[in-house]
Amino acid sequence: MRERFWERFSLDELSTEEWEALCDGCGRCCLTKLEDEESGDIVTLDVACKLLDTKNCHCQDYTHRFERVPGCTQMSLTTLRDFHWLPASCAYRRLYEGRGLAKWHPLISGDPRSVHRAGISVAHFAVSERDVSEDEWEDHIIAILPVED
Repeated sequence: MRERFWERFSLDELSTEEWEALCDGCGRCCLTKLEDEESGDIVTLDVACKLLDTKNCHCQDYTHRFERVPGCTQMSLTTLRDFHWLPASCAYRRLYEGRGLAKWHPLISGDPRSVHRAGISVAHFAVSERDVSEDEWEDHIIAILPVED
């Protein structure tokens, strides 16, 4: 990877390896999100994808995630515009909005666990969808993101 590529190049100039390296490993995009049919609001649950290792916030089958989880988030420059629900801390969102990486981001800190120590990752609260039935999801709502006008 090129030195400090996130500062020197635009998102569309990044290699696949550099693009992937932007992920801070927080796991927030792996949380279940539901759209309220009436309001259009996005409701986020503390329920994580069955493939997410909720302790370390790593996908347990990253290579085959799209085959195993049809609704898995495909992060790309094209789809980034549609993911208004991404947290403000997300490196993809931060760079897309012209903000730099946060000081706790592993590319800045040099430590892949810094995202956990900063309290940004879902490791301290997420539960696997394997452990929660859909009829219990209402009890797991953690955020409601209103539709932007």
